[in-house]
Amino acid sequence: MTTDAPISATEGRLGRLQGWIPQVGLLLSAGLALGLGPDGTGYQVLVPVLAVAAAAWYALMAVDPQEAEWRRVKAVVFYVGLLVLIGALVAVSPYFGFFGFTGYLKVAVLPRRLWWPGITVTAALMATCQLGGVWNVHGELVGIYLGLVVVNVLLAGTVTFRSIEEDQRSRQRALHIDELAEANRRLRETMAENAGLHAQLVTQAREAGVLDERQRMAGEIHDTIAQGLTGIVRQLEAAERFDADPERRLHHVATARQLARESLAEARRSVQALRPGPLADAQLPDAVQDLAERWERSSGVAAGVTVTGTAFPLPPALEVVLFRAAQEGLANIAKHARASRVGLTLSYTHEVVLLDVLDDGVGFEPPDETASGESYGLTAMRQRLLQVGGSLVIESAPGEGTALSISVPALRVPGAVGLLENAP
Repeated sequence: MTTDAPISATEGRLGRLQGWIPQVGLLLSAGLALGLGPDGTGYQVLVPVLAVAAAAWYALMAVDPQEAEWRRVKAVVFYVGLLVLIGALVAVSPYFGFFGFTGYLKVAVLPRRLWWPGITVTAALMATCQLGGVWNVHGELVGIYLGLVVVNVLLAGTVTFRSIEEDQRSRQRALHIDELAEANRRLRETMAENAGLHAQLVTQAREAGVLDERQRMAGEIHDTIAQGLTGIVRQLEAAERFDADPERRLHHVATARQLARESLAEARRSVQALRPGPLADAQLPDAVQDLAERWERSSGVAAGVTVTGTAFPLPPALEVVLFRAAQEGLANIAKHARASRVGLTLSYTHEVVLLDVLDDGVGFEPPDETASGESYGLTAMRQRLLQVGGSLVIESAPGEGTALSISVPALRVPGAVGLLENAP
């Protein structure tokens, strides 16, 4: 069973207008037949009876072309009965030709193989009306009648066929459009659902990252600040035991002072690690630019920063990961690359934000990321990226420099707009 294709408001009005044409034609034909036909009682009674029968048959038995696809028997019965009634009306009066062309309009309800027979019979009935009535089909007029039948079949048949096929194509297009609209709606719903799931996963990963970061900070405090404070206490206790030896006492006090300075520096570094200072005062592109400039001054290696696309604020966790990746990349270059030039590129797209760090240094053979040969810094970078749904790709070869490609999801901060737009 098929489903009716949706039609536009204009097509709906046109369909209703076409539905009234047979009734209007029948009413007009009956009026002309009664007004201009014979005055005999039998004729004056027969015309209304046949007209009412035709109207009732059309009203009760009419089948739409779409309905006819699964109600073939009713459709054929309706059309055959319609032709019989048209034939009876035309036999009574040629004025019923105004109703007779309904045979062309309704031939579409038949199976396709019966279209030409239906058009031919309708053409024969219309030719009878054009000749002035069935009583004129004799003698020399038979040839003219057959000629009219042929002309009607060719003209009306061609127009009818094209109209039916165009109507079917229109309905098929409307059905396809509706299917595409439904597919697009489902796609939008799926994309919205996926976006929600992705955001949920990122949130969960961020929460897991927070827990990992707390554990890392706890271990770092234990290994640095706590141990530094322990050393300070021991040095001060040792200084108390050498009150009689000012030189050794001053030595222990000086050592305690140095440990205190180092512990203070470690404390400040640990606090800053929660969110890099440059990101607290500037947007990510500016922070990376400032980082590159400071690194260039300290390393003596030229470093350039390029931003492509329209930059927009990211959630803090993503900006921290990108900034830390830039820091780690530059630190590795300073330690190992022996490069003469470094380039950093921030690329903003609709789906991801990319950070590429390239150098023209000595390069190396990248180890398998699952192997133990990768440095602690790169391993930590991968772990940070995984926590926020990002990734790291390393391309390098001995003597050919190194390229780090870092990507994170392009999750916009709600209500944020583009900050700048740089051409590539």
